[in-house]
Amino acid sequence: MSGEAHTDVRLPIGALFAALGGIVMVYGILTAGDAAKYARSQGVNINLWWGAVMLAFGVVLLLLARRGRAGPAPRG
Repeated sequence: MSGEAHTDVRLPIGALFAALGGIVMVYGILTAGDAAKYARSQGVNINLWWGAVMLAFGVVLLLLARRGRAGPAPRG
């Protein structure tokens, strides 16, 4: 291989977390009025909160991947 492959793993993982977090968060918003669904978690909308955490983590990874790509070219 003559050229180096610069694959940033933060890009696909960040996209995956952002997409899944968005889906879980939307599900939490749509089921927010169902008290029976969240009785086991003492009334806490777990889907909404963990969806927001996953979405935020995915966005951070995507921003870091973008920042890493815009950095200086490696010397070699």
